[in-house]
Amino acid sequence: MNETNHVGLWNRCLDIIRDNVDPPAFDTWFKPIVPYKYEDNTLFVQVPSQFFYEFLEDKYVDILRKTLYKVIGEGTKLMYNVMVNSSSTPNQTVNLEGSNRSTAIPQNSTIRTGGNKAPTILNAPAPQDLDPRLNPNYNFENFIEGYSNKLSRSVAEAVAKDPAGTAFNPLFIHGASGVGKTHLANAVGTRIKELYPEKRVLYVSAHLFQVQYTDSVRHNTTNDFINFYQTIDVLIIDDIQEFVGVTRTQNTFFHIFNHLHQNGKQLILTSDRAPVLLQGMEERLLTRFKWGMVAELEKPTTDLRKDILRNKIHRDGLEFPTDVIDYIAENVSDSVRDLEGIVIAIMARSTIFNKDIDLNLAKHIVHGVVRNETKNIGIEDIINTVCKHFGLEIAAIHTKSRKREVVQARQVAMYLAKQHTDFSTSKIGKFIGGKDHATVLHACKTVKGQCEVDKTFRSDLECIETTLKQKK
Repeated sequence: MNETNHVGLWNRCLDIIRDNVDPPAFDTWFKPIVPYKYEDNTLFVQVPSQFFYEFLEDKYVDILRKTLYKVIGEGTKLMYNVMVNSSSTPNQTVNLEGSNRSTAIPQNSTIRTGGNKAPTILNAPAPQDLDPRLNPNYNFENFIEGYSNKLSRSVAEAVAKDPAGTAFNPLFIHGASGVGKTHLANAVGTRIKELYPEKRVLYVSAHLFQVQYTDSVRHNTTNDFINFYQTIDVLIIDDIQEFVGVTRTQNTFFHIFNHLHQNGKQLILTSDRAPVLLQGMEERLLTRFKWGMVAELEKPTTDLRKDILRNKIHRDGLEFPTDVIDYIAENVSDSVRDLEGIVIAIMARSTIFNKDIDLNLAKHIVHGVVRNETKNIGIEDIINTVCKHFGLEIAAIHTKSRKREVVQARQVAMYLAKQHTDFSTSKIGKFIGGKDHATVLHACKTVKGQCEVDKTFRSDLECIETTLKQKK
């Protein structure tokens, strides 16, 4: 057929599609498609990007197939050419009905980012002109290692030495606020830039990613936004939990994630909770988050908090009495950020009011900054709350009963005690049922495993934790 015929066939298809999709969707996803030939019962069209093709395949494959069959006939095929740029000839052919998913991304493009604006693809500069948005103060040298972060740090260092070359891709780091997730993620990016300056490394908060995406939709530059992120070698997304409930952003990130992972690029994600607890996140994303390594940053132990304080004080050229360091470490248990803030507050008050740095000053600052957080959750609080939730007598948890409900309550209590207190596993076992440390470790593993497969159990655990926090 000649050119008039393939254009005419596609225009007839567009007339049908226009009547069956919303105008904005039609303008965004169908108008940019350009037909360029028809032969062997196949209509060939070109599209702006791989993401464009993947989105059509994901959302509109049925209407495309039905429309082609109606206009041209049963068994008609649609073949896509993914364009590298507007001046090039098509270089990839993708069968919509097959499984061949190849990519075509501009290789000689430069990305410019400015403020919070959505990135755009421009002709020119080299990889090092991309601002990685990393904080150089967050590095491995000042990330103090302890028992609670040893695994996460070790994995992060392995990724930094060989990005996308380990089994840890993606690297998903989770933990409560203030335990060092952002620090560790930045440390990986900073080390990679030192070792591999030619790599495109980008750190971005999930919030900024969402702002950029929304801006690109508003200005009809979504393809530039996608193409930009598809050129990144090491993508670090901080606070990924902010994508929860934002379906369109999740869909966009899903395609970016797929492209990067399939092309051997490293992804590093941080979250305030484990993937299994990210309710409101699409299952296909959650599955991908667990492809590599899920590493938890636990709350720092008392010893680690002391080390962090000493390091901070030393870096700032200060001197604190030992009893002041001990008091702060023992009474500020949740956040590394709080520890550093208290050091600054003590120093400021000492300088302004010409006061000695002593225990009284430390107590005053800690009480004012941390407020009720100085009241720690005790094992008795945990046991009482757990037994009340499951409707058990407190004495039951200390018996040798093997009834399912008693065993479950005992295991939950042990797990929460490990999470919310500084007691060793041996002491926890002694206080809860007179068990040994191996029993406590088994209980923690069992509770974590059940959380991943039992939504009701997970809901029970969250409810108990909420009650405990209210007691603080």
